[in-house]
Amino acid sequence: MKSATCLYSSSGDTGKGRSKFSNKVKHGFHLVEGKSGHDMEDYHVAEYRCENNHELGLFAIFDGHLGGAVPSYLKDNLFNNILREILNRDLFGTIVAFEQWQCETIIVNVVVPNFWTDPEAAIRRAYQMTNKFILENSTQLGPGGSTAVTAVVVDGKDLWVANVGDSRAVLCERGSANQITVDHEPDVERRNIEERGGFVTLFPGDVPRVNGQLAVARAFGDQSLKAHLSSEPDVRHVPIDSTMEFLILASDGLWKVIKNHEAVNLVKSVMDPQSAAKRLTTEALARRSSDDISCIVIRFRS
Repeated sequence: MKSATCLYSSSGDTGKGRSKFSNKVKHGFHLVEGKSGHDMEDYHVAEYRCENNHELGLFAIFDGHLGGAVPSYLKDNLFNNILREILNRDLFGTIVAFEQWQCETIIVNVVVPNFWTDPEAAIRRAYQMTNKFILENSTQLGPGGSTAVTAVVVDGKDLWVANVGDSRAVLCERGSANQITVDHEPDVERRNIEERGGFVTLFPGDVPRVNGQLAVARAFGDQSLKAHLSSEPDVRHVPIDSTMEFLILASDGLWKVIKNHEAVNLVKSVMDPQSAAKRLTTEALARRSSDDISCIVIRFRS
């Protein structure tokens, strides 16, 4: 069996693209550096790959803290790790080893019955494996960490969304906002944090924080808090149907100042997803968000 891998994507702080096979999916993104006095710590992925006659739309927002090394690593590696996990399982344990995942041809003499045998398990394993590597290489990657929200669109028909932290995915379904990720807040997960030996603080005028430091209960990295944090993602599968118009992925720089239904209403009539993403980031700036703001809008039908 021959499996060909290809990649086509947009780059920079704003851009757009579309599915080249099914022509059912198009996306746009816009990123804005915040006014918090540090370099940009948000990274994104927005690209399409073809694998075993399946087209995969890969989208993600990574919101870093204490530097950009961890979210940059996630941008370059998390989807590769997810796809390796999926292929390894589908190949009945045959390990496909190669250095360059993108744009190369792989020959494997095995029958693959179903490309997506267990994508949820693959996503969970890849998140855990990636976090383990980040923690084990904190000397090179630094002590920082990152939230993540990832979305995989399969053949324009199925949506797999996963997240750790407070980067969020909101679906416009039947004209209304439907949050399909979970914000992992320290106060909500206080018991788990305390069982790991940590604690949650809540000071006047501030948000709940793990050990007085981090405002999310789950994240990649964060060497100093690793014993008290989880990198276990919430994973959601959503079959895409005609009631679903678009998906918004964004960092908390947007969600701190814009409610889910407001975001959906702001761009419901904007057919160009790049313009929609820019409208959302512009509105977040107008509402005085000082954090980095990253947004991807994925339209399933025009």
